[in-house]
Amino acid sequence: MVDQIITSREMSALDVNAEYFGISRLQLMENAGRSVAEEVASRFKPQGTKVAVFCGLGGNGGDGFVAARHLVCLGFQVSVILAGKPSEISNEMARKNWEVLSSLRESLTIHEVYDSSLIPDVEAEVVIDALLGIGLKTPPRPPIAQLIKKINELNAFRIAVDVPSGINSDTGAVLGEAVSAHLTVTFHKPKPGLLRAKEYVGELIVRNIGIPNEIERFVGPGDVKTVIKPRSPEAHKGDFGRLIVIGGSETFSGAPTLTALAALRAGVDLVYIAAPYETAYAISSISPDLITLKLEGDHLSVRNMSIIRSYMDRATAAVIGPGLGLHRETQEAVGEIIKIAEERRVPILLDADGLKAFASFKHKLETPAVLTPHIGEYAILTGEKIPEKLKERAEHVKKTAGDLNAVILLKSHVDVISDGFRTKFNFTGNPGMTVGGTGDVLSGVVA
Repeated sequence: MVDQIITSREMSALDVNAEYFGISRLQLMENAGRSVAEEVASRFKPQGTKVAVFCGLGGNGGDGFVAARHLVCLGFQVSVILAGKPSEISNEMARKNWEVLSSLRESLTIHEVYDSSLIPDVEAEVVIDALLGIGLKTPPRPPIAQLIKKINELNAFRIAVDVPSGINSDTGAVLGEAVSAHLTVTFHKPKPGLLRAKEYVGELIVRNIGIPNEIERFVGPGDVKTVIKPRSPEAHKGDFGRLIVIGGSETFSGAPTLTALAALRAGVDLVYIAAPYETAYAISSISPDLITLKLEGDHLSVRNMSIIRSYMDRATAAVIGPGLGLHRETQEAVGEIIKIAEERRVPILLDADGLKAFASFKHKLETPAVLTPHIGEYAILTGEKIPEKLKERAEHVKKTAGDLNAVILLKSHVDVISDGFRTKFNFTGNPGMTVGGTGDVLSGVVA
């Protein structure tokens, strides 16, 4: 079922990724708007049919502009009701389509409604709702709330573009006033909220707008944009995470340092490194930004659990593994640390020697977890040979992720990422990434 629906966040990422892989968002908007016009034309004859298109100032409104243009070309009598001023159109592609549409003023009627008192009395056999699209989180504000009410009052066939305005496309919740549509034309895949708000959705049609299913499985810049959130001016230290990196040994001091510095560069507020005594002093000399916890001995062991437990209580996430080494006592300690994380529900990332230790007692994890093995580490983790073909490899990773209740990022020339339900591929690898420390940096960024 997960593969048959798409959330607003996933769809937003997919739009950006599609452009990254060569399908412009302008083309997607054109395809979406045209598909709405085609649905109208399949049900109504152009001669004598009046269509009122209610458009917002974002991407959904842009779909409406395109639909209106195609309906004019087909011979329908079209009125466009814009919920605001043209200068307020926020979506670049929508602005371009508005410029085209506004040049057709002799062929259609345009009403600019930037105040509720300006809502026109329109007559129409068909009404298209292109006011608000996916991702709505708060009740519609004036004049959109009043325009939604106006749509519902009209004695016309009501078509919603992507999602009825006023409906949360992820939950199906009605946020104040919502359009009660006879038909909803959504794009690419159904959104989960549409399946829960059937009384507002009416008949549901899913139209293909030219995004190949393969692109949905490719990692791109859209995936990054959906997880980067703006920082509040009122934020204070710790609001953006406290990470503890448990790593390092007598031989390896660089790996946990790279992980910690990468995490700081990615935006984590505070990073602690728990490392053996002399290793921790070496790490402290590299950067004043790193807070080191100096552990007794020359390798991690269960006698260090007291200090690690106290800092795990403060941490919002933990990286376990970079440069740890494979001492028998260290492997035992990794098991204890994972238990502490599970008790406190602290998210963990297991990499390198932490993964190798986990392989000896692997189990279904009871805290959010990311595992970042390379091919060799994955073979140790599973005890199996990894398939050569990408499709078979992806299925193997997906099964393992499900078995361990973790997200697995299998590092290779094509990275395979799966949470046990969905699987994505990252094609941005290159031979330069074979340099030592790349995986440690990745751990810090992911954490």
